[in-house]
Amino acid sequence: MHIPDNYLSPQTDAVMAVAMVPVWVHCIKKVRATLDREHMAFLGICAAFSFLLMMFNVPLPGGTTGHAVGGALIALLLGPEAAAIAVSVALALQALLFGDGGVLSFGANCFNMAFVLPFTAAIVFRALNSRLHDKSWGTSVSAIVSGWVGLCLAALCAAIEFGIQPMLFTNASGAPLYCPFPLSVAIPAMMIPHMLVAGVVEGVATAAIYGFIKKTAPSVIVGPEAVDGQLAADGTAKKTSLIPTLILVAVLVVATPLGLLATGDAWGEWDAEGAATAVQEAGDDSLQASVGLDTPTFADALPTGDYLQAYSEEQGLGFAGQAAMYILSGVIGVAVLTITFRLVSLTVKESGAHGNSRAA
Repeated sequence: MHIPDNYLSPQTDAVMAVAMVPVWVHCIKKVRATLDREHMAFLGICAAFSFLLMMFNVPLPGGTTGHAVGGALIALLLGPEAAAIAVSVALALQALLFGDGGVLSFGANCFNMAFVLPFTAAIVFRALNSRLHDKSWGTSVSAIVSGWVGLCLAALCAAIEFGIQPMLFTNASGAPLYCPFPLSVAIPAMMIPHMLVAGVVEGVATAAIYGFIKKTAPSVIVGPEAVDGQLAADGTAKKTSLIPTLILVAVLVVATPLGLLATGDAWGEWDAEGAATAVQEAGDDSLQASVGLDTPTFADALPTGDYLQAYSEEQGLGFAGQAAMYILSGVIGVAVLTITFRLVSLTVKESGAHGNSRAA
């Protein structure tokens, strides 16, 4: 779902970036008003969860791949505003250091994965959990459904952004300048695999990790369940430790090479040659290959890209070498995110300063 540069027109990129500005402003104000130093630092761990979950590619129908995002998980732990900030920072890190997602399309990727996904998940979770939380399985089911709905709606937004490009932007001969696939192709191509596989992964990962943290460190949860007074008071009152959560992060880092087992590219994330091949394989004579996907932009001159992957390819490393590079990528991502949010946490007040503001 990471839209590369040149798949969307500059006009579309600009609109999506502008649309995210008030979202970021609102979320930053909300987070600073509601999260204390302890929770702001924990937000870095949550951003690391998002970064790592996006490294676990899973095979999707049609020979493509997909992944969870973790936006629903963070929304349940710390609220959708915190999730929007954490996922946005993780996406920025991926685009700038690892070449995953475009620089120009950063606003569009954030709109889909850092805005639509977590806010939708929070709404769905609150609607379901208000009715099911008194059942032993209620919160887990609510988390699974919220993650599934959130990711599927984010995928739908990405599909619409792809699909309107050939309607709006063509050259004089009618050939598409950017994404060549219309809505009739983009929507089913994105929605079917995300509804059947990737959305399920998002939902299950959300429920599993949320349940794990709820048992081991319930006091850090200030999301919808805490706001609605549905967390057990005895659980949140216990002195808890983040050590099990940190161990889980370490386990995920070590397990990231599993993402290498899924072959194929995610739909719509090809290079210009791959997109042209996809048009040919579609078997639809009405489709035309884009004439502008490989047009240079200022972002091409930026020192961005997955240098670890490029190194492994240049050296002809086998699976073990590629796995080591993948783990190193995970370590770098987790370290940058946790340190960044730890430093930001030093600018907010000590724990307890904002304890009652979230419920306001």
